Amino acid sequence: MAEHIPLEIPDEPRLAQNIIHFARALRRAGLPIGPGRVIDAIRAVEAAGFSDRMDFFWTLHACFVNRPEHRLIYAQVFRLYWRDPRYLEHMMALMLPAVRGVQEDKQAQSGEKRAAQALLGDEMPDVPEGEQEEDGTQIEVDASMTISSDEMLKSLDFEQMSTEEIAQAKRMLSRLSLPVKPFASRRSMASARGLRTDYRKTMRNALRQGGEFRAIAHAKPRLRWPNLVVLCDISGSMSQYSRMVLHFLHAVANEKGAGWSKVHAFTFGTQLTNITRHLATRDVDAALKSAGAEAQDWEGGTRIGDCLHAFNRDWSRRVMGQGAVVLLITDGLDRGVPEDLAKEMHRIQLSSRRLIWLNPLLRWDEFAPKATGIRTMLPFVDSFRAGHSIQSLEDLASAISKPDDAGEKARLMAML
Repeated sequence: MAEHIPLEIPDEPRLAQNIIHFARALRRAGLPIGPGRVIDAIRAVEAAGFSDRMDFFWTLHACFVNRPEHRLIYAQVFRLYWRDPRYLEHMMALMLPAVRGVQEDKQAQSGEKRAAQALLGDEMPDVPEGEQEEDGTQIEVDASMTISSDEMLKSLDFEQMSTEEIAQAKRMLSRLSLPVKPFASRRSMASARGLRTDYRKTMRNALRQGGEFRAIAHAKPRLRWPNLVVLCDISGSMSQYSRMVLHFLHAVANEKGAGWSKVHAFTFGTQLTNITRHLATRDVDAALKSAGAEAQDWEGGTRIGDCLHAFNRDWSRRVMGQGAVVLLITDGLDRGVPEDLAKEMHRIQLSSRRLIWLNPLLRWDEFAPKATGIRTMLPFVDSFRAGHSIQSLEDLASAISKPDDAGEKARLMAML
């Protein structure tokens, strides 16, 4: 039989304190862990022991994990917290700024960055009581300007954010919503106070009563929610903006009760890629990693006309048959044939209920539609808005609810 090497137990073990800090890191990573589960975990470890690593892993797993989507996050936090002796250096490497697309050069596993953020935020070194200064200086932290810092972060350009600000912005984007109002469809439904007379139902009721008309049936239009179709540019000039927008779209796609019937997402650079099924994954890290693996043209060139042609040919009838709202996210810098681009834009406009264009270049006060691609696309959109910050994405919610909102289109059309 295999014999395990006995663990060296220190004179003053702190296993309970380590389990508490481990639970705090899991809670910061998104797992719903309360004090009751922490107490159960400590008691379970006392009963099961901690001489075997796998037994210890599954003992804590049984106490802290109750959803399938939390298994991956738990495994990553456990590996970094309990197994890797150089986990701090590894976590710092994971938190370095990403200069490429969602699929980075460092092949970080799904949930690894999220675990690193949780553990780095939970670094609270213990100071022995004997080393504390009795007459030490007491430092008070004034948090009265917290709201102002959040407001400044909302208006900050995505490209100007630091690594810490990007992590905070992603958390803010995960809480944003994009509600939409339903619209009346051609189909009707029974209503006692409806303004429309339902002659067919009235006649059927009369036939059941031997031809006697006892009441007039009324109906009203049935409400229906539209689909949301997102076309996101992932070329080199849009890399930072597209990553942040995809975080926002993941929150929209996984929010229940937002009003959208379905959310369809596509990325394009030199080719069109459907990433709808990837955004359906609940964990944002796993969703964006799989989306980055699917799209092979991150930070490449831009062929807007060819990609829109592929969308109209292969996907338009599938996802836009019920009055969809189309969200086009691109800077409009295209070198293709202007006539072909205008033809594809006109077809999307005719097939959609509304066509909204988010352009990060609109953040400049001196922006003018001088590029050929922008001049070609602008006449076919219903609303033209900026898409460079959290505030611009928040303003998008009000723009979708207002059918007559055109953004900056009228002002820029006057410059053509």
